[in-house]
Amino acid sequence: MLMAATEGFRSLLSFFQLCGKLKHLKRTGWVHHSVRDPETVSGHMYRMAMMSFLFGHEGSSVDKEKCIKMALVHDLAESIVGDLTPRCGVSKEEKARREKEAMDHIQTLLPGEVGKELVDLWMEYEVGETPEAVVIRDLDKFDMLLQAHEYEQSENRPGELQQFFDSTKGVFQHPMVKEWAAEVKAIRDQYLKTKEDDPSN
Repeated sequence: MLMAATEGFRSLLSFFQLCGKLKHLKRTGWVHHSVRDPETVSGHMYRMAMMSFLFGHEGSSVDKEKCIKMALVHDLAESIVGDLTPRCGVSKEEKARREKEAMDHIQTLLPGEVGKELVDLWMEYEVGETPEAVVIRDLDKFDMLLQAHEYEQSENRPGELQQFFDSTKGVFQHPMVKEWAAEVKAIRDQYLKTKEDDPSN
């Protein structure tokens, strides 16, 4: 005889299903720029989480485990509100309100301490003042930068995603992410020069 799911598990299932939505939610910025196969929100968060493993070495003020968790949580509200960008016509204040409301709902689906931890990590990221929040906000922009370069290459669209590079000028704070960004930009510059010299390449 099949037993009815407990109320507690039904709440967890709702949480799991919200997380599942992020596996299919395309990142709005790429959709608006006609990228053929845009990454999903969960794909973006996963690569950020993997990048986070490179932080928190001995003598660092950054907590690696906290960075990994924050990377996995920072866009969780989008499972409910979607990936809102300035082109969506939603003000910064309204976006913040919707996302906080979404996170408050997500908290109700989880056991007390777990739900609180997720919301606290999300809020810490939004405020952006702790060493971990600085790193994750930098990685958020760096992953976008790298993804733009990858799309320009894979879709043979040299220079067409310049807007994403322009939007990151002067924003990086962590020395290692600054270095990564400079390296990607140098590699892209070389790619653009190669395409300019030989468009058929």
